[in-house]
Amino acid sequence: MAVGIFDSGLGGLTVLDAVSKRLPDQYFVYFGDNAHAPYGVRDADDVFDLTTKAVARMWDAGCDLVILACNTASAAALRRMQESWVPTDKRVLGVFVPLIEALTERSWGDNSPPREVSVKHVALFATPATVASRAFQRELAFRAIGVDVEAQACGGVVDAIEEGDVILAEALVRSHVDALKRKMPNPEAVILGCTHYPIMRSTFQEALGVDVKVYSQANLVADALADYLERHPSMKGKGADNLFLTTGDTRKVSDRATQFLRRRIDFQSV
Repeated sequence: MAVGIFDSGLGGLTVLDAVSKRLPDQYFVYFGDNAHAPYGVRDADDVFDLTTKAVARMWDAGCDLVILACNTASAAALRRMQESWVPTDKRVLGVFVPLIEALTERSWGDNSPPREVSVKHVALFATPATVASRAFQRELAFRAIGVDVEAQACGGVVDAIEEGDVILAEALVRSHVDALKRKMPNPEAVILGCTHYPIMRSTFQEALGVDVKVYSQANLVADALADYLERHPSMKGKGADNLFLTTGDTRKVSDRATQFLRRRIDFQSV
């Protein structure tokens, strides 16, 4: 049985890389909906429709458990999917739950009243759709009090990363950090709320300063998945080499993925 990793494009490869290292015996299927990327500029209904189609394709590929390694899909579609669409024998999980747990220093199942946490000023860098959903702010408010969250929609960054234009991506990151600092001059912590953004983590950190703690999701998700599979061993599975699927141009996507992961990755068309 495979575990599915889904993203609108290539950003989810940062999650796949981390979970593969954490769980080397687990078989994974990666699905990139590159033909429709980026999701961050789409409305919630469009994101829901695209995400459900992709997840259904991953179920056909043998994935009973799928991780939405896309913050836009997690923010705009996951709750609706879990409430009205996912069958009882399947599981679809998002990527920002482990991040919320890390920030609030409490487990997701802890339903005690919100309490104060050590970090008071948090900056969120995310796609326009994730920012518009206010999903991070909502989940933080359920668990923590007195946390000021300032969100910055980072238009253009995902497109630049997908196209391999590092110079443009770096310039856009610095511009978005400058815009954020005009609203929140001294953030204590920063959330990289898109799985593409860890590719630019060093640029974010340089622009923010060394004293700002930067949270990205890949390793947090890897640890959370390992814990989940220990508690749900029926979802584990071994297989041959991981399978990579895309709705985009297989040669272009394979070349970009190879650059990201620094090892040869070959995508198949769906």
